[in-house]
Amino acid sequence: MKNARYLLSFGILFIMASSCQSQGKKTEPEMVTEVATPEVTEIQDLSKYEKAYFASGCFWCVEAIYESVKGVAEVVSGYAGGTEIDPTYEQVSYGRTGHAEAVEVYYDPEVISYFELVQVFFGSHDPTTLNRQGPDRGAQYRSIAFYTNDAEKKTIRAYMDALEESGVYGAPIVTEITPLTKFYPAEDYHQDYEKNNPNNPYVQNVSVPRLNRFKANFAEFLKEDLH
Repeated sequence: MKNARYLLSFGILFIMASSCQSQGKKTEPEMVTEVATPEVTEIQDLSKYEKAYFASGCFWCVEAIYESVKGVAEVVSGYAGGTEIDPTYEQVSYGRTGHAEAVEVYYDPEVISYFELVQVFFGSHDPTTLNRQGPDRGAQYRSIAFYTNDAEKKTIRAYMDALEESGVYGAPIVTEITPLTKFYPAEDYHQDYEKNNPNNPYVQNVSVPRLNRFKANFAEFLKEDLH
């Protein structure tokens, strides 16, 4: 628990820095008017990696955060937590499906543990805001830690309970702990969005500052080339 208490202290710093006065991401899909064409890269074999699933606001932001973490080989933006089969961005954006914007994280458990990924999850967003993260509002931006087995569920619950008992956030945590039923990858233009669209106003004013706060608070979790 020494390491857990150490990371809890960073939660306070994140909350103090988390208010954003910026041009918010538009939830209407037609507002995404300029999208760079992703570079064609060689498909990597991800079969040897474990997978974890989280939702904590705009998936552009969450994808960039997890891709900066050591031991993470790939992150896919997508949708989870709802009922619609094969949802589209338009449907999710208008709150028609119950899905949240989520990420699928491929990681090497010999480098980064599931427990540490959960610490990244809680340390990189505000889990006390219901159906909201920064400037983004709606159930599609709610905080969810998905689990695929009992061990993951117990890990999430134990860490969330420790955070609650510490009072580090100063407000009740509203994160859902939910079994993963299905993850649907988002449209191609959402993948690596922050990297492919560095001049996008939302990326500059919301995504990059959020990523930089995470990097400053969790340097020990970063990939070597990001130190």
